Amino acid sequence: MTPRRLLIASVLVACLTIGLKTLAWQVTGSVGLLSDALESFVNLAGAVFALAMVTIAQRPADDDHPYGHTKAEYFSSGFEGVLIFGAALAIGWTAVDRLLSPQPLEAPGLGLGLSVLSAALNGLLAVLMLGAARAHRAKGVAGAEAVEADARHLMTDVYTTAGVVLGVGLMFLTGWLWLDPVVALLVAANIVREALHLMKRASDGLMDHAIDAEELARIHEVLAGFVDPQRPGLLRFDHVSTRRAGQRRFVDLHMHMPPNWTLRRAAALRTSVEQALMSAVPGLRATIQLLPGDVEAHFHDREDLR
Repeated sequence: MTPRRLLIASVLVACLTIGLKTLAWQVTGSVGLLSDALESFVNLAGAVFALAMVTIAQRPADDDHPYGHTKAEYFSSGFEGVLIFGAALAIGWTAVDRLLSPQPLEAPGLGLGLSVLSAALNGLLAVLMLGAARAHRAKGVAGAEAVEADARHLMTDVYTTAGVVLGVGLMFLTGWLWLDPVVALLVAANIVREALHLMKRASDGLMDHAIDAEELARIHEVLAGFVDPQRPGLLRFDHVSTRRAGQRRFVDLHMHMPPNWTLRRAAALRTSVEQALMSAVPGLRATIQLLPGDVEAHFHDREDLR
């Protein structure tokens, strides 16, 4: 299933769970269930925004954006993080008020049943989206970042609902009215943790964070395969720098070769290296500068100072 269809499904499921959780809160009066319902509104807003950003991210490169629009996915993660953080503050405020003035609940069985049903829907969709995000990332498909962010948000919602159901159930069995607002406060704390994770992820992407260590290791492995161990000085690579933007990966490097090689021979080898790199890391775009073996480029970086 494409990223767009997955996010459309997320929007529809969010609307359904909002109705179920709001009904659960109304029939019980539980502030814990209220906090769960509020997070579902955040799910809906996040899914709608993610859908818009994926639509932008899938646009092809143009004159104004020669590297494409894939960074739009990071705006989705950041926006969801801000929304979640705001929901946590609202939940915390309501929970503190209920903690100071505890109230008994009504019809807890029906309310908990509705919450469990909504959690099952979110959990099923989240598992589907996480699997699809991994598959799309492996193929370098735009939109995987936003799909994974939304799926992890849904999983947080599932864990939240599980905690709320447990807390409200224990309160009903024990009669300890303070359990309901305490559970809501724990929900708020968990939401804050997820919000900080999403905002950090968005920041890393927008600040041109380096690619993952596993992908970088694959790049070095490919480059090493072109070097003759019997004549290591004949061909060498240095100044390898990487960055990522959504599902796109970029690597810049220098390839040093004997000065007596023809341009045709050097260009043919560069093409082979580029193809090998792009096969090893899906979505990678390689930029290789050709240099004679006795010429060094100086960028005043640590490598040049060694």
